[in-house]
Amino acid sequence: MSLSMALTAQAVALRARLSPHREIEALRGRPYPEPAAIPKDLERSHHVSREEVAGRPVLRLTPRAGADGTHLVYLHGGAFVMPLLTAHWWIIRELVKDTGTTVTVPLYRLAPEGDADEGYDFLAAAWASLVASPGAEQIVVAGDSAGGNLAIGLAMALRDAGSRTPDHVVAFSPALDVTASHPAVRELDPHDPMLSVDEVQPLCAAWAGARELTDPLVSPLYGDVAGLPPVHVVQGGRDILAADALEFARSLQRAGNTGRLIYEPGAFHVYVGAWWTPEARRATQHVRSLLAGPDQQGL
Repeated sequence: MSLSMALTAQAVALRARLSPHREIEALRGRPYPEPAAIPKDLERSHHVSREEVAGRPVLRLTPRAGADGTHLVYLHGGAFVMPLLTAHWWIIRELVKDTGTTVTVPLYRLAPEGDADEGYDFLAAAWASLVASPGAEQIVVAGDSAGGNLAIGLAMALRDAGSRTPDHVVAFSPALDVTASHPAVRELDPHDPMLSVDEVQPLCAAWAGARELTDPLVSPLYGDVAGLPPVHVVQGGRDILAADALEFARSLQRAGNTGRLIYEPGAFHVYVGAWWTPEARRATQHVRSLLAGPDQQGL
């Protein structure tokens, strides 16, 4: 583990201790949270547009120069209850900096107001709109935490529907099993500087709505991985979600999936957001190689 990762983990742990505990019942009836503002540097490099798809907003950031037909669809995390944050924009910025990649950010309705059924209807509509547009030559779908769950679940749903699937899926610290039933989850809890099982699990479970918690569209760990596009899992070891992510990566490998597991034992949840660390830069470079096309993948 790098020194910068160790220091960042300490800062993350301190912030987590100072943050109020979130309970799902306390979120009901809240003012609906708005997404964080797009950073100025992204606005300078990209033209920003907003459209409505199936009654929900979709943001699109198109390079002001040199768009090359590559698209990144980014699905933000936040235990299904938190809006897109500035840290999510940091991840997007680092992934597409100095590239010709167009970014699509569907803003799914958060729990407890929204649920998986509504969410996937919206994501399927946003996907259909994107693939029907001219110039969508290569599409990578990425997401962090709850967004990683959605990225994999969307690929499963599209495969099952016989629709075009993403060229690659990238899951940063994905929330793959909202039951939190793996024995290692509790073992990892004291070592996670960011997440607490007792806080996060009820928040994620609210996303299920009328579905069972083990439904693959709620917990992709229980889904069939055969026939998925390459799925790349980026995971840190100091994360309550690590055991599920490693188990899912093994399932992908057994199925012959050509995606890559990037595992950093000393890194925390969604460590790629700490863009100043060498661990995050390694993961970012891999995803940038996917956006650059087949000739550059894995470099």
